[in-house]
Amino acid sequence: MTSPQDDAPRPPAWAAPGGGQPSPGPGVPPPAPPAPPTQWGASQGGWGAPVPPPPPPGSAWKPPALQPGIVPLRPLGLGEVLDGAFKAIRANPRVMFGLSALVVGGAVVLSTILTWYVQGLVSGAISDALLELDPSGASGLDAMLGWAVGTILTAPIIWLATTVLTGLLIVSVSRSVLGRTITIGEVLRSGRVWWVVGFTLLAGAAVLVVVALLVGAVIGLATADQTGLAVTVGILGWLALVVAGIWFTIRTLLAPPALMLEGKAFWRTVARAWRLTRGSFWRLLGYYVLVQIMVSVASYFVMFPFELVGTLVTQDPTGTSFVSIVLTGIGNVIAYTLTTAFTAAIYALLYIDVRMRREGLDLELARAAQAG
Repeated sequence: MTSPQDDAPRPPAWAAPGGGQPSPGPGVPPPAPPAPPTQWGASQGGWGAPVPPPPPPGSAWKPPALQPGIVPLRPLGLGEVLDGAFKAIRANPRVMFGLSALVVGGAVVLSTILTWYVQGLVSGAISDALLELDPSGASGLDAMLGWAVGTILTAPIIWLATTVLTGLLIVSVSRSVLGRTITIGEVLRSGRVWWVVGFTLLAGAAVLVVVALLVGAVIGLATADQTGLAVTVGILGWLALVVAGIWFTIRTLLAPPALMLEGKAFWRTVARAWRLTRGSFWRLLGYYVLVQIMVSVASYFVMFPFELVGTLVTQDPTGTSFVSIVLTGIGNVIAYTLTTAFTAAIYALLYIDVRMRREGLDLELARAAQAG
């Protein structure tokens, strides 16, 4: 015969009863408190860690994104884009730094020589023109104006070098996304870089045409004795030109990487890059402004020591002596190498990010990475 206590269900041996537990007899130590739940293998001395809390209701668990290279293959955040740009430089320094230094160095050397030569030609003519204002030439105004003219005339050399370099480096960054590298020889065989140069020339020509029309309108009104209207048109037109220039820059921001990475016709690729920026204008504008600030600050900190040393060594506050120009050229090589590599990496990653958001490029890249 059993008692009611014998028929009552007994808790399993591993359970921690919530109610009163029979007190141990005299001389028996109390039971140890229950351990927190762990993953499989933890109680056997394995690798398990405490089980994380369950996801909130309605949310689904997603596996981590595949990352064969410098960034995860999913839409990127601000920190991931910036970090990916630095990783792209470290992933292939021979191309990102070596090729950049060669191209920029050659362009800066040529530009420095031409600037020095043009400065000597122009400063003499300027000195004659300023003979009445500065008979002794002690102010150094002729040398400063001559150096400025030489710099302006040789600026297209630097522009062409950095434009070509940006296109070439975009190819290296695109390979680094898949965890691969590319040699300098393979980069230099990218003939589509001249499409990037052509597009940049066309964009610059369009801007110059608009500026010329605005200047012509202001001059025409001024010569017609419409001074007030000329001032109004000039101010409003300049403000409109700045806004339109920013808008045009952002809408064409993805054209260089698209021209380098897509095997389509020129105008078809440019139109596609234009369409890719729809719905992403403000985000791309924020990235662009941030990158320009970072590049400007970095260039200043790189250039300042060379300019300071040039001024102290030559005792030339105008910075137009040969030693000052050489030191400035060295600083330009370092600054342009760093900023061009970083900017090219940012543009390439923004292009890939927009395509992952709009076209599911991350899935295609994941298949390519898994297929090797």
